[in-house]
Amino acid sequence: MPKPRQSLTLTLLQAREAAMGFFRPSLNQHGLTEQQWRVIRILSQQGELEINRLAELACILKPSMTGVLARMEAAGMVDRRKAEQDQRRVLVRLAEKGEACFSSMSQSMEENYQRLQAQLGEQKLQTLLALLNDLKMLKR
Repeated sequence: MPKPRQSLTLTLLQAREAAMGFFRPSLNQHGLTEQQWRVIRILSQQGELEINRLAELACILKPSMTGVLARMEAAGMVDRRKAEQDQRRVLVRLAEKGEACFSSMSQSMEENYQRLQAQLGEQKLQTLLALLNDLKMLKR
């Protein structure tokens, strides 16, 4: 009987946890969850987005996204509004406080990337990112 192959999905989850070990202290210091940071980062880069698209980009299930955004809106981090053309669609953008949060965290997050890169090596990190992007593009 052939030896079972290493589990790709389990290895990816373990690698994610190892990577997050570099970033969680900064998130905790700023009182943010991982999901909230993903929302802030994506909205900072993409601008205003429809909730379903934001959920897809942030890898957050739509029912969970509702709660994440409700808490962020209550904290003044995001603003939500109905689309003018279709009142069923809800758009989200960073509020001034969310933009300030992204700006204040950018330096510490870059330092975390630098620490990760120092341990892994620049070439390995670039190769890893390229391979993960290739994996994301595969069709089922």
